[in-house]
Amino acid sequence: MNPKTNRRSRPDKSLECIGLLCPEPVYRTRQALDDLSEGEILEVITDDPAAEGDLSSFISRLKMQILEIKKDGDIIHFLIKK
Repeated sequence: MNPKTNRRSRPDKSLECIGLLCPEPVYRTRQALDDLSEGEILEVITDDPAAEGDLSSFISRLKMQILEIKKDGDIIHFLIKK
């Protein structure tokens, strides 16, 4: 399940959550999104195996959009549009 990449998918802010396990990536993502303006894009980089499901559900509840989920080995990159 990989949403299509938006043409304007360059992140306005990047958040690294490597080594952090649930619920920390979700908590930090929420904090980072609070600092963004409507329409800006947040990149989240994590290696938490539960992050794909956790962040997808969380972003859906916030009525925001995941532009891309890309896996590179154990690392997962999310692009989230506020």
